[in-house]
Amino acid sequence: MRDGYEADDFADGGEERENAVSGQERTFAALPPAPGRGFATSWWGRAWLKALEDTALDLQQLKEGRRLAREGRVGAVSVRPGRITAVVSGRDGSTYRSDVLLQELDGQEWDRFLGMAAERAGHIAALLDREMPPHLVEDAAAAGMDLLPGIGDLEPECTCEAWDHCPHTAALCYQVARLLDQDPFVLLLMRGRGERRLLDELQERIAAPAGARDDADDADERAAVPEATGVPAAQAYATGGILPALPAPPELPGTPGAAPSFDTETEPESGVDPTALEMLARDAAARAHRMLAEALAPGHGQRPVAEGLTVRQDAVRLAAEARPEPWIVNRLAAGSGRARAGLPAAVAAWRYGGATALSVLDEDRPLEGEALARARTRLAAAWEEDEAPRLRAEHNRWTSADGGLQLRYGPDGRWYPYRRESGQWFPAGPADDDPAAAWAEAEGV
Repeated sequence: MRDGYEADDFADGGEERENAVSGQERTFAALPPAPGRGFATSWWGRAWLKALEDTALDLQQLKEGRRLAREGRVGAVSVRPGRITAVVSGRDGSTYRSDVLLQELDGQEWDRFLGMAAERAGHIAALLDREMPPHLVEDAAAAGMDLLPGIGDLEPECTCEAWDHCPHTAALCYQVARLLDQDPFVLLLMRGRGERRLLDELQERIAAPAGARDDADDADERAAVPEATGVPAAQAYATGGILPALPAPPELPGTPGAAPSFDTETEPESGVDPTALEMLARDAAARAHRMLAEALAPGHGQRPVAEGLTVRQDAVRLAAEARPEPWIVNRLAAGSGRARAGLPAAVAAWRYGGATALSVLDEDRPLEGEALARARTRLAAAWEEDEAPRLRAEHNRWTSADGGLQLRYGPDGRWYPYRRESGQWFPAGPADDDPAAAWAEAEGV
């Protein structure tokens, strides 16, 4: 076991320095103790710690490493490609040189990274603002490069000669998470490029004329690299645990937004009805408000996606919900494929049960096999033998003997009550699982 290392082995006077020639090594002064605070607040800093905590086999060693880091026992930290190093003091006064190794990106990977970053100015701006944008990590992953470490990527070396992450290498990793919070270029240096070199190479990329920035050898080299067509499933799954949390859902406004007014001095174009446009705008605002309320309701993600409406169904919905002017109702009746006199029954069906109730109004469906047997069984069980109404059956419809009332068996297995009014069948109430209850609706009871 080796002992007796000092922080001065890695730092000049305890101040951060950067190699003036290559910028490929940085040394950070020892950070002060951090009692009672987290070691990472940024999502990339937490990803670094997740890689450590997922890799270490002895959680007690990690706990001791956190304690050492909190007490300020990690000396100056030297960062260079593929390695971080520091002297860590034990609680008994012993000192150890601790290193953590991280695989560098190779030349081809850096070439792809530089090409990707040069095309996205937002990535560079975020890095200069000391931020690690999630899209940068995602784009790099899509191009086959892992910027953030994963399980097993942080390899420990310590003069205490532990074979796993010991308290000293763990303490070093926790301290480096604080450095990453302040400057994500620390991670890029570990992957092989210091800030100065990286920015110089990016500037050259951006300034180079299109089509002239690569020689023939580089072109052949890139051609040999298969184009990324997606992200491996395992990689996408792993990224989900380190990306920042989604923002809180928005609050639901009390009412839909106000529709714009088209009552202006400017004459509308030929064929444009401002009143109809205002109605459509009000309807769109009301639907958006309702959809947002449904999306914010508990369990919304487990509900099946509703089927879209046909043009004819949506014309009926507008007539039922949008409070259209009389001349607009005539246009909606035509759009629904009905005569003006037939629209009220469709509107009533929509209000009672939406698209399913509308299909029951329009369709005369034959019942066969299990559906017919199920309907007959439920009818037989609905009334006592001497109380059952006399009904004649035709397809999915059971009509009273006097021809004034009717039950329709819907595709959803429910019973829809109808009443004959002015020679037309008219929905008499909402559907019910119990045919006797639906019949009572038809009777007006």
